[in-house]
Amino acid sequence: MLACGARRALPGEFTRRALLNGKLDLLQAEAIADLVDSRSRAMHDVALGQLAGHLSRRLNTLRTEIIELEALLAYDVDFPDEDDGPVAEDRIEAGALKLLTVIDTLLATSTTGEMVRSGATVIIAGAPNTGKSSLFNALAGTQRAIVTDVPGTTRDALEAMVDIGPWPVRLVDTAGLRTSADMIERLGIEVAERYLKNAEIVLVCGDDARSITLAVDHVRPLTNGMLLVVGTKNDAGNLPSSLEEKLDYVRVSARTGEGLATLVESISAALNRVHEPAASNPVLTRERHRVALTKARVEIAAFLQNCLNGFTLPATVAAVHLHSAQGYLEELVGVLDVDDVLDRVFSTFCVGK
Repeated sequence: MLACGARRALPGEFTRRALLNGKLDLLQAEAIADLVDSRSRAMHDVALGQLAGHLSRRLNTLRTEIIELEALLAYDVDFPDEDDGPVAEDRIEAGALKLLTVIDTLLATSTTGEMVRSGATVIIAGAPNTGKSSLFNALAGTQRAIVTDVPGTTRDALEAMVDIGPWPVRLVDTAGLRTSADMIERLGIEVAERYLKNAEIVLVCGDDARSITLAVDHVRPLTNGMLLVVGTKNDAGNLPSSLEEKLDYVRVSARTGEGLATLVESISAALNRVHEPAASNPVLTRERHRVALTKARVEIAAFLQNCLNGFTLPATVAAVHLHSAQGYLEELVGVLDVDDVLDRVFSTFCVGK
């Protein structure tokens, strides 16, 4: 075929053609790339929802509401002597407040979107030789970490992407936390402590009551993440049945598999407390989405402030903020037609009577 004049398609060429021919918008084109690159069920589901137009419809509704506010201002400026009188200021304020509410709801999903793309960071931490690497292997479903009876075997952080409930999780096995004279082991412990700073959940491991207490005391000041205490080596019979502290506590055995299903359920429940399941609401999955919507919010907030101050700026000047917000939406869903404002005016009001 190449000899007959055909050529290989450029990266994304067919999706780009679909976009240029109006078959997809930019958000849906991005969803195709996300679908191809998805490494978890959650990302797959979010990409399918975006490809189906869930986020596009929400943003187009937002766009329509901005245009309606512009139309109200245009009507008030261009037709001040109509029988209905000037447009009530509280109506304009209510419209601007509604816009901010919609944008804030969408922006609140950006944390979940980032987590869906990159995975929630779940750190396995504790003293050396307490079964951390065995637990990592059991949760990852593969023998990634070397397991020996020699304390300090794990010198660096090992990562694996796994699905836990509806969420993708970046599971990290870290070096055992202790005071060590070994320079390489100390470097591994420093890496572990850096991971703990950014953890969403820390599985604090210990194989008896004393090691659990010491691990919790060591980890707590190093992280703002949720602590989930894991009693390892439950088959050895050395674990307490419960903790005096009010912490989530699960007893497991990586060797027999006992308690692993309960641990997975606990991790999923902890993530559900922080993140809304992605299927229930359109999610911002890229930094580009968050930046554009944040800029739109700033413009609408500036417009609302002018309203609350008694329209200190002329309506035509204040409307510039709305038009700028509309322009930022253009970055997300495509080119907007400025004539839509006039169309809205003539379709909504009887201005030609």
